[in-house]
Amino acid sequence: MAHILGVDSSTQSTKAVLVDADDGRVVAERAAPHPPGTEVDPRVWLDAFDTATAGLLERADALAVGGQQHGMVALDGTGTPVRDALLWHDTRSASAARALIEEMGGPQACADAVGSVLVASFTVSKLRWLRDHEPAAAARVEAVLLPHDYVSQHACAPGTTAFTDRGDASGTGYFSSRTGQWRPDLAAAALGHEPRLPVVVASGAVAGQGRAGQVVAAGTGDNMAAALGLDLGPGDVLLSVGTSGVASAVSTAPVADGTGTVTGFADARGGHLPMVVTMNAAGILDLQARLLGVDHAGLAGLALEAPPGANGVTLSPYYGGERTPNRPGAVGTWTGLTPATTRADLARAAFEALLCSLADAVERLVEETGEQPRRLLMVGGATRSPALRALAPAVLGRPVQLPPPGEYVARGAARQAAWTLAGTDDPPDWPLPGTVTLEADPTPHVRETYALLSERTAAWS
Repeated sequence: MAHILGVDSSTQSTKAVLVDADDGRVVAERAAPHPPGTEVDPRVWLDAFDTATAGLLERADALAVGGQQHGMVALDGTGTPVRDALLWHDTRSASAARALIEEMGGPQACADAVGSVLVASFTVSKLRWLRDHEPAAAARVEAVLLPHDYVSQHACAPGTTAFTDRGDASGTGYFSSRTGQWRPDLAAAALGHEPRLPVVVASGAVAGQGRAGQVVAAGTGDNMAAALGLDLGPGDVLLSVGTSGVASAVSTAPVADGTGTVTGFADARGGHLPMVVTMNAAGILDLQARLLGVDHAGLAGLALEAPPGANGVTLSPYYGGERTPNRPGAVGTWTGLTPATTRADLARAAFEALLCSLADAVERLVEETGEQPRRLLMVGGATRSPALRALAPAVLGRPVQLPPPGEYVARGAARQAAWTLAGTDDPPDWPLPGTVTLEADPTPHVRETYALLSERTAAWS
């Protein structure tokens, strides 16, 4: 029996799952935490990888890594980081993104070139910030990797050339999703000189050999890995509710949305994965639980005590700035509070704001792709909340399919590695029993009230 190791190197932790290559059944799993913050010494991810894979790596016949998108790992000639990695949710590079867009000829020209309109999250924006704010460090940069690239190379035998895949590369801002090629000229324009970029390996192809002789697959970005782990097909829309909120859909055609709302990413199977991303998702609930002095179970219980619409209380949840809509300087805004407002109202408003933000994301995705969802799926740590499960189909206005709890980024990485090990044209078919369909009466007035507040906050931003 062949065993496959899938690794998810996320913002918060490294999670490793060892699965049966035949059916994807989890045999063993381990995890190791990452430090908090929007800039991190990337070498801690390597330590976390070693901790999370201890006892599993030597049992694997193949492995792959799925990782957080966009982060900037800038290395000198010895492969040493010139500074801490800037992660996707670090917004200091917002003005750099605007400058790069202008240099490229405007938003639509930018989208035509790389598939997306740049925002602070993109690696290229962080390279420009580095050039402008830390020129000595920028001058020392010889290679630039994404987090998944950096961890994947660590998993390989010494001397392995750095590699990535088209899915994760499509989030850098110097890769064309349409042609599948690097745009080194754009990386050079951002950094001030041309850095060495990783080799782009096709999904399903061998990228290297592990330290214990395993087959190592290309790996991919976390959203692409999750889509592969859930076997998304055309017409499926996936909502991922974690640190970020993500609505993604598989498409056979590239997207170039000049408004910047839909990012035109590539997927991990040779197609495309248009996506709408919000920076604020599960953190909305984390903060509300702290403010109310309850745990997440208590927050859910309070939320379910309040009626739809939270008795008029509404939240614009852009606490740490926002990516969609692109308001990096925004803050959270509450409205509708009265002397009669209860703790239950405040709890429910937080859940409704999160779901309204996701509903807006789905709506924009549908507008850009022209396809109504065949299925709407929801995954992520926040889906454990009974309040989120109860309110999601009401706010989203349609049934929601909830796959069983699982590490879908790690599962997707493992499925890619199993595909590579088998040498087949397509990844293996792995069953996913236990999916539940959530249903509720729609509450359109909740979104209408949220939309009014969003319009007002846009005028203030």
